[in-house]
Amino acid sequence: MSMLSIRNVVKRYGAVEVIHGLSFDIAAGEFIVFVGPSGCGKSTLLRMIAGLEDFQEGQISIGDRVVNALRPWERDIAMVFQDYALYPHMTVRANICFSLKMAGMDKAAIAKKLEHVAGVLQIGHLLDRKPKELSGGQRQRVAMGRAMVRDPKIFLFDEPLSNLDAKLRVDMRAEIKQLHQRIGSTMVYVTHDQVEAMTLADRIVVLKDGRIEQIGTPAELYNKPKSRFVASFIGSPAMNFVPVTITNGEIQLPGGSRMLSEIRYSGLADFGIRPEHLSVSDSSGPNIAGLISLIEPLGADTLVSVAVGDHKLLARLPGDATPRLGDPIRLSFNPSKSALFAAEGQRL
Repeated sequence: MSMLSIRNVVKRYGAVEVIHGLSFDIAAGEFIVFVGPSGCGKSTLLRMIAGLEDFQEGQISIGDRVVNALRPWERDIAMVFQDYALYPHMTVRANICFSLKMAGMDKAAIAKKLEHVAGVLQIGHLLDRKPKELSGGQRQRVAMGRAMVRDPKIFLFDEPLSNLDAKLRVDMRAEIKQLHQRIGSTMVYVTHDQVEAMTLADRIVVLKDGRIEQIGTPAELYNKPKSRFVASFIGSPAMNFVPVTITNGEIQLPGGSRMLSEIRYSGLADFGIRPEHLSVSDSSGPNIAGLISLIEPLGADTLVSVAVGDHKLLARLPGDATPRLGDPIRLSFNPSKSALFAAEGQRL
């Protein structure tokens, strides 16, 4: 049985439909990430699961219960918010234990749960402080502790790291992943950051305009994107695209090189290749010619922008590469690492 089941869910604001009949299942213990650009519906979907937003059609089930009519506190879920939502006048101890006290749990049981959660999150030394005395990362740990202490069926995270600086985001991302590995609970996580999605998720739900573009493991989305949108959204730097002409399976690449494809298609298409799959040509196999327009040394890697007519290709070359601005360059690739997309965006 699925831990969470979404069936034909539709959400409207007045006459405007923003979630269009979504259906998918989440297994017990999975870490699922909803990812997509701003306005795609990912936070709205999470809030509907939590019971903070209503919806007009469809069904949401948690375990064997349909929860459409249940209030948030009746759903056995815990939510970690972007702004932490801690009580400023309470200590860390009081913030974490508040829901247990409200539920009437005895003091000994509360103390035991608090000790366990504080140990897992390494915040035992912070219990007597108030939120204003904590760093952003410490506040986020307290927010997670408040959720963990309830032993919910599902944890919901709504962009919990977006208020942190870059280094702290990396550190907290690792802590959340380790937390999931330790406790094995079902987690549903919303982010607009595809790097967060790739590093945290067992499976990713890619959303666009209130619809599911693709569901799969990080490797599936990276290696086998079903649409140009998914190919461009997953991976950093993003996949390159250049227009090509295909005639009976022969692809005319920019710069004059040709490549054969098993796809029996004729017409215009977008050729996609990731920066890390491009290398300086050794004259064997298909290649794309252009002029070096920008060089970005990153230490281990060097990013090189190549002007190909009116278009640009980004290549991730080794850090010891020595390209020169304005030089001509030919970039080669393994055809099996490339992709072709029709004009409407679907993969051929």
